[in-house]
Amino acid sequence: MPKINGNEIRPGNVLEHNGHLWAAVKVDHVKPGKGGAFAQVEMKNLRNGSKLNERFRSADKVERVRLEQKDQQFLYEENGKLVFMDAETYEQIELPADLLGERRPFLQDGMTITVEFHESEALHAALPQKVICRIVETEPVVKGQTAANSFKPAILDNGVKVMVPPFVGPDEDIVVNTETMEYSERA
Repeated sequence: MPKINGNEIRPGNVLEHNGHLWAAVKVDHVKPGKGGAFAQVEMKNLRNGSKLNERFRSADKVERVRLEQKDQQFLYEENGKLVFMDAETYEQIELPADLLGERRPFLQDGMTITVEFHESEALHAALPQKVICRIVETEPVVKGQTAANSFKPAILDNGVKVMVPPFVGPDEDIVVNTETMEYSERA
């Protein structure tokens, strides 16, 4: 694995530090009046989610890890495990359902997601940025209600509540941004 200097760490880098894998969340380069410059790095553990603040001087060497990204197709869920298939090799893998966190309800049958692997261990899974969902329940459309910033609550077919504009009614398909978990547009 390539080693980088402490002042080369950037947000989004995956580092091996103290025997664990960490993602650099926030990096501040500090030049105090006395002493040498350093990088103050806020890191998140990729396995258990704990956070750590660490100082790296420019002379410190850190292992930078490259994660392998593979597209996986969702097949089904069984006993708290999500079963995915590699579209190229047809190899199936099981991942814990909590790997997706609060975005789990947006996972749909046959959906292709990106899974990041370190060696053979899956560390992170990303859904497509936009997903089409159907509104199951919301207040009816009121004619003439066109206030620019008024939104109303709606329940989607996957059970998630989102705020939608007043012109959107029940049984309509909408596009939801999975990163912000907000209404994006009509489908």
